[in-house]
Amino acid sequence: MTRLIKIFDTTLRDGEQCPGASLNPEEKLEIARQLAKLNVDVIEAGFAIASQGDFDAIKTIAQTVKGPIICSLARTKKEDIDRAWDAVSYSDKPRIHTFIATSPIHMEKKLRLKPEQVLKQAVEMVKYACLLCPDVEFSPEDAGRSEPDFLYKIISAVIEAGAQTINVPDTVGYTSPWEFGRLIENIIKNVPQIKQKNITLSVHVHNDLGLAVANSLAAIKAGANQVECTINGIGERAGNASLEEIVMNLKTRKDFFGCDTNINTKEIYKTSRLVSNLTGLMVQPNKAVVGANAFAHEAGIHQHGVLKARETYEIMRPQDIGLTESKIVLGKHSGRHALQKKLNDMGYALDKDTLEKAYQRFLEVADKKKDVSERDLEIIVAEEIYIVPEDYKIVKISVTSGTHTRPEAKVELVFKGKKVKKAAKGSGPVDAVYKAIEQLTKVKSSLVDYSIQAITGGTDALGEVTVRIKDNNRIYVGHGADTDIIVASGKAYLAAINRLIYATTQQ
Repeated sequence: MTRLIKIFDTTLRDGEQCPGASLNPEEKLEIARQLAKLNVDVIEAGFAIASQGDFDAIKTIAQTVKGPIICSLARTKKEDIDRAWDAVSYSDKPRIHTFIATSPIHMEKKLRLKPEQVLKQAVEMVKYACLLCPDVEFSPEDAGRSEPDFLYKIISAVIEAGAQTINVPDTVGYTSPWEFGRLIENIIKNVPQIKQKNITLSVHVHNDLGLAVANSLAAIKAGANQVECTINGIGERAGNASLEEIVMNLKTRKDFFGCDTNINTKEIYKTSRLVSNLTGLMVQPNKAVVGANAFAHEAGIHQHGVLKARETYEIMRPQDIGLTESKIVLGKHSGRHALQKKLNDMGYALDKDTLEKAYQRFLEVADKKKDVSERDLEIIVAEEIYIVPEDYKIVKISVTSGTHTRPEAKVELVFKGKKVKKAAKGSGPVDAVYKAIEQLTKVKSSLVDYSIQAITGGTDALGEVTVRIKDNNRIYVGHGADTDIIVASGKAYLAAINRLIYATTQQ
C-alpha cells in the first residue's frame, strides 16, 4: 500500500533565513501562490514575531492563498504564539508551529534551563496554542543531539497537551542517515501515542554535512509521514533538505519507498526558477533535479544512448518537472550521433562524408570553446561544408553620416567581371549599406541576427561581423572582418547573400 507523505514547505521561513535571501511581503506572496500551484500540504510563511514585515507577509498569505495549511513559527512563549495566531488566523487552514530546544548543549548554553523546566514550558505553551488554533505542531529543537529518553518524554507530554504534529529536527545536520532513521524508529516505538492518536510524525533536516535529503529519506523509510523542506534546498548555513530532490526520489523510486506525495511535479522547475530569481540565490549547474545540467548530456556515449532510448541514461523524464526535453550539450566529448541529430534539428541533412567533414571541424571549434552554439554550427556548415563561389565582390563602400545627416551609403560591387554601383539611405550607416547591397543583388531576405566582435584590442581593433539572413525558412550565415566596422558589416552581409544565391541555383 502506498503511503502519503505530507510536504511542509519552509522556503518562506527557514529558506529566507539564508544570508542574502531576504524577501519583501510582495515577493513572499508571489512564492506562496506558486507553492500552492505546486500543491504543497503546508506553507510555513514566516516567523510572525520576528518583524512587522514578516507578520504582514504571513497575514497577507493567510488571507490570499487557498489550499495549503498556512503556518507561522513561534517559540514556546505566549507573545510569540499570540503573534503567530494573529497572522495565521485569517487562513481557512491555520497552524501554529511552536518549538523549544531539547539537546543538553542548547538547554544549558542557550536557554540556561533545566530539562524539567523545558518540559514544563513546552507543555504549557502547547496547551495555550491549542486554545487559539485547532492545528498545533511542536518541535524539540536539535533533536538529533538530544538524549533519547528525554526526547520520548517531552514528545509524549506535548501530544497529551494537544499537539497533532510532532516534528523531529536535526537542526545542525549532525546525524547520519542510519542514526536518524533509527531515531525515528525508536520514537515511534517508545511513544505509543503516535500510533494511538494518529499523530503526524515530521522531520526537519539541515544540510551541514550534505546529508539533509538522505536523512529525510531515511526518516520516511523509518515511518515519518511529513517532511519539512525548501525549494532549491535553501536555508540557514548549508541549507535545508531540498523539496524537489525528496519528491522526485519518492516518485522515481516508489518501488523502494512505497510512498507518494500530493506535489504537482510539473510545477517544480517553474517554482525553482521563481525562488532563485526572487532570492538572488543561483542554482548550481550540477544541482540534482533542477540544475542546468540535470538533464544535459555531453559525453558521446551518453548522448548516443539517450538518443536511442532515453531510459539508458535518464531515470526521470524532464517533462515530469516541467521541462520540455533533455538537453544535448555539444562539446569536445560529443560524438557524431549528437552532432548529426542537432544538425538535422536545424534543417541540415548531411551525407556520411559531409557529416565527417563537419565533425572534424566541430572538434576543432569544441577544443577552443566549452559549448558549441547553433551559431557556431551554422558557420561550420556554411563555411566549411558548402564552399560557395562569390558571385558578388565588394569594390568600394563609402558612407556619409552624422548628427543631423540621414546616413547614405554608396556601394560598388563586381558581378561577373562587371562593376555595378548604387546609393541608398537608411536609418543608420549599416542599414544604408545593406539597402544598397539588396538593390544591387536584387535579393530580398530577412536579417535574423547581426553581431560584432573585436578580434584585436585598441582603437584600431580588427572587428568581425557575423550576420544571419533568412529566406524560405533557411538560414544563411556570413561574416567579414575589417578595421572599418562598416566595411566588415558589408562583407558579412554580402557573404550571406552569395550563399543564398548559390543554394538557390543548386535546387
